[in-house]
Amino acid sequence: MRIIHRLAQYQRLYKKFADQQVSTTVGEIAGLLFCSERHARTLIQQLQANDWLSWHSQVGRGKRAQLQCLKSPEILRASYLQIFLEQGDHQAAFELAQLEPERLQALLNPHMGGQWQADSPILRIPYYRKLEPLNPLTATGRAEQHLIYTLHAGLTRFNTGDPQPQPDLAHHWHVSEDGLIWQFFLRSQLRWHNGEHIRGEQLLQTLTLLQENTRSQPSFANILTITLPHALCLQFTLSRPDYWLAHRLADLPCRLFHPEHPLLGAGPFKLATFEPHLVRLEQHEFYHLQHPYLEIIEYWITPSLAIPSTDGSCQHPVRITIGQEEDFPLVRPVQRSMSLGFCYLAINQHRHHMTSQQTAKLLMIVQTSGILEELSIKRGIITPSHEMLPGWPIPQFSTNEDPPLPDHLVLVYQPPMELETVAMQLKTVLAVHGCTLDIRANNDKQWKSIRQIEEADLLLADHLVGESPEATMESWLRLDPLWRGILSPEQWEQQQKTLTRIQQIEPSPERFRQLRAHYNELMLSGLILPLFNYQYQVNAPPRINGVTLTAYGWFDFSQAWLPPTTV
Repeated sequence: MRIIHRLAQYQRLYKKFADQQVSTTVGEIAGLLFCSERHARTLIQQLQANDWLSWHSQVGRGKRAQLQCLKSPEILRASYLQIFLEQGDHQAAFELAQLEPERLQALLNPHMGGQWQADSPILRIPYYRKLEPLNPLTATGRAEQHLIYTLHAGLTRFNTGDPQPQPDLAHHWHVSEDGLIWQFFLRSQLRWHNGEHIRGEQLLQTLTLLQENTRSQPSFANILTITLPHALCLQFTLSRPDYWLAHRLADLPCRLFHPEHPLLGAGPFKLATFEPHLVRLEQHEFYHLQHPYLEIIEYWITPSLAIPSTDGSCQHPVRITIGQEEDFPLVRPVQRSMSLGFCYLAINQHRHHMTSQQTAKLLMIVQTSGILEELSIKRGIITPSHEMLPGWPIPQFSTNEDPPLPDHLVLVYQPPMELETVAMQLKTVLAVHGCTLDIRANNDKQWKSIRQIEEADLLLADHLVGESPEATMESWLRLDPLWRGILSPEQWEQQQKTLTRIQQIEPSPERFRQLRAHYNELMLSGLILPLFNYQYQVNAPPRINGVTLTAYGWFDFSQAWLPPTTV
């Protein structure tokens, strides 16, 4: 933009002369700005008309003029940044901020957090990394998944803090006595984010796409047909009863998007901007449920916006701070929770590199070496796991024998950062027992294929657990390539039979009990060992209200609110 270019030129003048009155010529100004004398005269006139500088020339060729810069570039940038933000011109705002990258944090921090702007409540969140495309079938990051739940509706949904699926695009549903026919009755007057009416045929098309997609297909494994017996009724005919179905349809792989435009949804917020430096959500004016209080949510993405913690390091992704720079002394933890999800160690029994006795010894070493306790103290944000889920205790391993460990094992780890530390410490511990650990990093946040798993004996990764813990754990066994990778063909086939049996149990307490028993067998056999849970925390100044943590550790955008600015 012209104003940004003009400010960049003015910044060169100010860097040369500061705010001192100097004697100079148009030719010297042209040389400093790398432009013609004609352009320099025009620029001087424009800057003088804007009261950026004063210019007093003398009659006569070659006469020297008196120049003085009247305003600092910092004051001008802050002023125009406010104007651009109020006008909604975020590209110009970001380009303006980049004029002096070393001052970017100081320039943008006053505009972070919750503000009222042009009579609208806006929440700006500084974020430390670039976001993946917000496609429900490809996104893997925790922040991306939270945004997708915000952008895309499903036939059913989970409300924060409620493990039972609730109506969403469907007003209600009906299940036949034999559990084989599920009818979801759509609300009338549903609209996509672009204002177009949602038609049952479109949702049917999207559901067909989900049935064929490798990531979502396991959620539809028991469905024979999906039909539209009425314009406002979607009917699912199952091959066998599946009392997880309403839970599955509320989960991420079953979010319903426009069949021709995968990024177009029907959730409480719509995607207005998706750029490397800025992601902007705006309230969906035709949303079918209660509208959020916030009008706009923005993620400003630049590493220099990371808020330093008290020990001088950058905040961990599981700790979120909302607020402006002047708010930081006032921010306080408004929500804390222990993640139901956990980081885990999995052992690939498909490779047959360890006997059951060696597996028990390795897991006993992990549990008794003090690795996790030391990590917990150093990081201050993790807690060693004692349960897989509340009421699902983790077995403690011991062995009467002392078999030698294999000479060499391969470990593959994924983010988060703590798992690299665990891998390195485990390498040191196993070396004492004569086992060389070959450590390999995998930068994906989820396992994308069995091929990533086949090369590893040990795997370290993170498993997120949603609002309905038992349903999430059941879906994990179906959806994650991890299980097909670490289970033998016989174990995989037996697990599928077990899941089929469990899904047909209508009373949820018994269904949960049998799922817990299956996971207990998986842990006892050494396939999976939860290591630690995260301590989620949101910090905010007193004026930001309604901050409620979701199961994924983000706060519910539909519940947050801030009081209007008082005059």
